[in-house]
Amino acid sequence: MDISRQSPAPAPELAISQWFNTAAPLTLAGLRGRPVLLHSFQLLCPGCVAQSIPQVQKIERVFADTDLQIIGLHTVFEHHAAMTPVTLEAFLHEYRITHPVGVDLADEHSETPITMQRFRLRGTPSSILIGRDGTIRHHVFGVEDDIVVGARIAMALAEKPSVTLSSPAEGESDDCLAGRCEMPETSTGAA
Repeated sequence: MDISRQSPAPAPELAISQWFNTAAPLTLAGLRGRPVLLHSFQLLCPGCVAQSIPQVQKIERVFADTDLQIIGLHTVFEHHAAMTPVTLEAFLHEYRITHPVGVDLADEHSETPITMQRFRLRGTPSSILIGRDGTIRHHVFGVEDDIVVGARIAMALAEKPSVTLSSPAEGESDDCLAGRCEMPETSTGAA
C-alpha cells in the first residue's frame, strides 16, 4: 500500500510477546525521532528466507552509520506448532540476524497475531517504513526492488526531526516561537 499520496497515518504500537537481539523491549513511541523499518516475516516462509531477510540484511549493512532502526516482526499466522520462540532463536542464529526481532503477540480469538491485525498486514513478507514523526510512510506486501527500498529509506532519513514548540510559560519570553528566534528589541540610545 503506497500511502505517499495520502496523509500519513500514525503507526499503531507493536504488540510483542518476546524480544530477541535487544537488551530491552522496543516501542515505536520510544523510537520517535528515528525512522523505523519494520519487516514482518515467518521462518517457514520461502519468500522471507530467500528474498526478504537477505534484503533486510543488505539494508542493515548499507545504512549501518545512520539512525535507521530495523525491527523484525515474527508474525506467525500458520504452522504455529512449528514456529515457536525456541525455533525462532535457532533460526536467528543460523541466518545471522542481529537486529531486534519481536514475536508478534498471539490473539486468543484469532489466528492472526495482534500487530499483524493493527498494521493490516496481508501476509509475509511485509514491510512498513515509519517516519521520524511516527507516521507510516510506506507499507508493502512482498519484496520491492532494492533500489526502490533504498530510495524510500534515504528519504525517511533525510526528514528533519520534528520539534514541538510550546507556548512560553508565564514570565518567559516568546522570542523563539513558531520555529524562529527573534532578537528582542532594544533601545539604541539614540534620541
